[in-house]
Amino acid sequence: MTDVQQSESVAEPTSAEVPSAEVDVDVDVEFAESGAESSAPVSSESGDYEQPTADQLDQEGDIAADYIEELLDIADIDGDIDIDARNGRSYISVNADENANLRLLSKPDTVTALQELTRLAVQNKTGSFSRLILDIAGSRDARQAELATLVERAIARIEEGAEQAALPAMSSYERKLVHDIVSERGFVSNSQGEGRDRHTVITKS
Repeated sequence: MTDVQQSESVAEPTSAEVPSAEVDVDVDVEFAESGAESSAPVSSESGDYEQPTADQLDQEGDIAADYIEELLDIADIDGDIDIDARNGRSYISVNADENANLRLLSKPDTVTALQELTRLAVQNKTGSFSRLILDIAGSRDARQAELATLVERAIARIEEGAEQAALPAMSSYERKLVHDIVSERGFVSNSQGEGRDRHTVITKS
């Protein structure tokens, strides 16, 4: 039974390229940026994207939760669904006890696919593009930890003498996380490249 609760790289002679991590759990949607990521309206392949209202985010969350709940019931997988809205996105989290079979869906590629299917389900109901984020059994926290490790490797190479270090291509959501981590470490980062090749480059402050 399911419970629902509302609540990369451009190489240059003087740069170090950091190997990609194995986990990738987001679908690329580009922010309108200048240097760092922005919360401004974005453009998707389907046209201009406008920041949704609070009511629209609530509707997105409800539709997404219903879709995920039906999927879990069909697969006979237990999970509690939490809905949140922040920074112009709906966040859907699915959690269960450690011994529950939800872990079958928590693999990165599976989370990516389910997130895209859920976004499409929302778009089909609302007629509007969705940037909702899906987390299954802590997959987002695991990815954030991996990003932190990538940043630490990049900073280590800069401290060893490289002028800059380029991370692999990532989604706008993950690049924003990287920018925050880099800033906390006292370094500077900006996004370079276009489309799915867009990635983060780290330099000294």
